[in-house]
Amino acid sequence: MSRVSRTKDGSRSRPLAVAITGGIGAGKSEALKSFARHGAATISSDDIVHQLLREDAEVRAALLERFGTGILDDAGNVDRAAISRIVFDDREALAWLEALLHPRVVAHYLEWRESLAQLQEPPRVSATEVPLLFEVGGETRFDAVVAITAPDDLRRERAQVSSPEQRESRLLPDEEKTARADFSYVNDGTRQQLDEFVAETMRALAGRVAE
Repeated sequence: MSRVSRTKDGSRSRPLAVAITGGIGAGKSEALKSFARHGAATISSDDIVHQLLREDAEVRAALLERFGTGILDDAGNVDRAAISRIVFDDREALAWLEALLHPRVVAHYLEWRESLAQLQEPPRVSATEVPLLFEVGGETRFDAVVAITAPDDLRRERAQVSSPEQRESRLLPDEEKTARADFSYVNDGTRQQLDEFVAETMRALAGRVAE
């Protein structure tokens, strides 16, 4: 049975909060799955966005007012692909969309993270996939940052887009993300190698928790 992490006054402490960041097709989602296999509680910003588009009435109303009913699919649900096509070449629309979603995404994963501390046996580590981390100053909300990078040709292949860098022109370069992260990995090998990196990182994080 795992040992419950507690503060000095005996109350349960929240898990060590880890952000996983990187470019399109670098392998953030695979890294997140690996963290889950090694015992971390995990959540993806992308999944939170999907949930907001499906379930948040205020988000739906704002999107319809801004973009019209053309963003709905045949079932009347918000079609994320349709929104992506609109904002791909429209910086103003993209900025508006991020301003709508970003605060809600942050509130969601912070609430989720704090709820983990209320569990009878909280996990030692929580991992959140956050594509826009350093760009919005989000690293201050985490105890550690893991940067996942990969060569451009591999990222194109994985993301199945011709030019991921076009979508990332406003983002920090990989070199800066790596320099600012606590842990970094060039994901140009096998999933097993990525998993080994995550296992090693989890051991290092466990050491921090013990301290």
